Amino acid sequence: MPSMHTDKAFEADLRDLREKLLAMGAKVENLIVQSMKALIDRDSALAEKVVAADKDVNRLEVDIDELCRKILALRQPAASDLRLITTALKIVTDLERIGDLAVNIAERSIDLNQAPPLAPYVDTPRLAELAQRQVRMSLDAFVSGDVAKAEEVLRGDDLLDALFLKIFNELLAYMMEDSRNIRRATALMFIAKHLERIGDHALNVAEMVVYMVRGKDIRHPQSRNLTE
Repeated sequence: MPSMHTDKAFEADLRDLREKLLAMGAKVENLIVQSMKALIDRDSALAEKVVAADKDVNRLEVDIDELCRKILALRQPAASDLRLITTALKIVTDLERIGDLAVNIAERSIDLNQAPPLAPYVDTPRLAELAQRQVRMSLDAFVSGDVAKAEEVLRGDDLLDALFLKIFNELLAYMMEDSRNIRRATALMFIAKHLERIGDHALNVAEMVVYMVRGKDIRHPQSRNLTE
């Protein structure tokens, strides 16, 4: 758990930062869910709402950036507090990009809804559930400073990558079976790729949690040893 400060104003700033990051995380999680619902239900009106909601995510990104700069300027944090602020600055970028990817899914859904459905969507909804779970777990790990949970996210990325490859191959088979499927299958491939990228951003967050707690940079495979 994060340590408490005797400086109440400093502690309030850090609490505000965590709360804003959680709020932003909740919004991008919801955008993932709503964009997939728009795809599965063929609901273009809902997809348009996802596109419009991205401005709220962008606003939170700016607010959190400003709060981090304020804390750095006024509190001059050191050691674990400094790692917390620098981690937050990186995480907020990953969250903003997750929001962008959810918007991309919604925009693809609007395009797909103009044509007859390519049934089935194979395992794309399952991939979305895994990606959303990875995002939620990585943020939980950040807020609680839980390295074990962050490491669970790191291990979960292999499952997400394997499912993406399975979907890719199945959609490729649809294309080879009938050339009329190519346009719709290609759009679904992009959606699956967006979900796989969302998982990558969750992975980035988990790596930063390990850095924040242990002071160890594990962004590159040669520096990663989950047993340490």
